[in-house]
Amino acid sequence: MNETISGVGDPVVTDATKSGGSDVARIAEVEAWLRTQFEAAGKEIPHFEYTPRSIAHLYNLATVSQAKTQASTIVANDFRQKASEYRSQAARIREILENVGLAQESLPSNVVASAQVLANVANLLNIRDTELSSFLVAMGDISLRKTGVEEKRAKVQKESKTLLEYTRKAIARLTYLKRTLAQLEDDVAPCEAQMENWKTNLGVMASKERQYMQQYNNYKALLNRVGYTPEINHGVLVEMAEHRKDLERKTKPILDTLRSYQDLPPDKALAALAIEDKKRQYAAAEKYLEDVLHSALATSD
Repeated sequence: MNETISGVGDPVVTDATKSGGSDVARIAEVEAWLRTQFEAAGKEIPHFEYTPRSIAHLYNLATVSQAKTQASTIVANDFRQKASEYRSQAARIREILENVGLAQESLPSNVVASAQVLANVANLLNIRDTELSSFLVAMGDISLRKTGVEEKRAKVQKESKTLLEYTRKAIARLTYLKRTLAQLEDDVAPCEAQMENWKTNLGVMASKERQYMQQYNNYKALLNRVGYTPEINHGVLVEMAEHRKDLERKTKPILDTLRSYQDLPPDKALAALAIEDKKRQYAAAEKYLEDVLHSALATSD
């Protein structure tokens, strides 16, 4: 649908507008509404293009505007009628007051001022009359509202105190963190120097570790070569040392006898017999030592 409207002239109807009478009726209604609104403002309708979307939007606006205008007209008429009734009632009350001698012109100024204050208070309290009961009800309502406002104020003050306390704690915490940060920044240089020292010491310790590991491996290989086994512990070595001392004590007389033979004149036959005898005794002692060692190892197992 493509139509253009210029000023207050009739719209140009194309083939699209002939598709239904409802669109034409809407265009006519929208045009009439636009003409009314712009003529009331003393302006001409601007140039624009009619499209389905613009027609629907303007139609909705026209419908809402007309409904609100009608509602406002009804309310305005009601207010005018009430104002006329109030004026009539005021004229009647004025006439009655004048008849009883209570006209405003004849009243003292303080009475007029008091009546004006009373009327202002009634308007402030939003009451329709100046009865005492109405004032009491209005004052009670104000007291309740005041109480509610005071409760809200107390709650807000409590929340404000809590937030203030949190803010103080946050500020104190921030100050502490800033002081800690400054202290840490001051400790950076000494810590870096200490770390460099530790790094150097770590290199030395690593070198010492490699050296000690090499020595350990060497000692382990040496122990393996000499036939060391885990069964040879300190207790076994002590026991073997005691047996050795015992054997040395037993073989000492034999060695002394052998040394005494060195002072004798050489006799090959006797010397050979003595040597054979001592060899047998020495072999027996060695066998005894081996038996003791084997028994000690078996006991330790």
